[in-house]
Amino acid sequence: MRVLGIETSCDETGVALYDSEKGLLGDALYSQVAMHAEYGGVVPELASRDHVRKLIPLIREVMAEASLGLGDIDAIAYTAGPGLIGALMVGASTGRALALSLGVPAVSVHHMEGHLLAPMLEETPPEFPFVALLVSGGHTQLVKVEGIGRYSLLGESLDDAAGEAFDKAAKMLGLDYPGGPLVAKLAQQGDHTRFRFPRPMTDRPGLNFSFSGLKTFTLNTVNAHRDDAGQVDDQTRADIAAAFEDAVVDTLAIKCRRAIQQTGYRQLVIAGGVSANTRLREKLEAAMKKERAKLFYARPKFCTDNGAMIAYAGCQRLLAGQESDLTILARPRWPMDTLPAI
Repeated sequence: MRVLGIETSCDETGVALYDSEKGLLGDALYSQVAMHAEYGGVVPELASRDHVRKLIPLIREVMAEASLGLGDIDAIAYTAGPGLIGALMVGASTGRALALSLGVPAVSVHHMEGHLLAPMLEETPPEFPFVALLVSGGHTQLVKVEGIGRYSLLGESLDDAAGEAFDKAAKMLGLDYPGGPLVAKLAQQGDHTRFRFPRPMTDRPGLNFSFSGLKTFTLNTVNAHRDDAGQVDDQTRADIAAAFEDAVVDTLAIKCRRAIQQTGYRQLVIAGGVSANTRLREKLEAAMKKERAKLFYARPKFCTDNGAMIAYAGCQRLLAGQESDLTILARPRWPMDTLPAI
């Protein structure tokens, strides 16, 4: 089965063609980062308009890469949520209309399920069951995964997501949007021993997260080191970035190790944009080694939003006989534990 995947949940337009027998046949991604950087964050209306402008050309690009025509598509998978409602509507209406015109089935895909299953696109994928850490700009969740659609929430952030905290810390340090990768890059130049930031909620039982206090601690540290002109010197900024990154990474690693111990599972999957963070991967590799467990993650290009993860997730549900009706479905909020199991 050849499935065309469409991802338009936020500020990246992703399209991919996945074959259930041959694997990924083609994928293309257009990022709106440069446009939104001027505003310091995603502007929903601009995001929607840019998806309209880029989606059809990207579909043509992917089909050309695969040397196939639209008539060779067996089904359409599109992101229906969670995300920005306007952006979701662009992908959902395009996918639904394309499926109707081609006379093929379509299936709505949960964005975070796409992220969770992205490591399945690698040569050595994880096997069910496993613990998943979904960590991005909008989500920080630990999930027990027994199979596709068989999800149990173990813990989540009670306030900011980790990726959101990275972006806010970046603003405090005078860095551009998106801030996460820039904080990580700046941290490489920092002294990781100069500052010690708190590891929120690691001194109490449970698997929930909280990053709002860490954000406040970062702001106070920045303000405490401003000179008479209100500036913070470059080395101090790098040292603060290093301390902030270490605090987030350590917190995630502690909770992941606790989740492995609690479930008894021997596999941890990390997915979402923050899963591309090198220091997080290194810390989790070390933590899983102590637990005699294995760590799995997608290649960097499939950690951020992309069409390949949507095509794969949609393909699995279509192969199980699931498809959506003619309704154009878009859900800005959509609990993952409400998904039907395969």
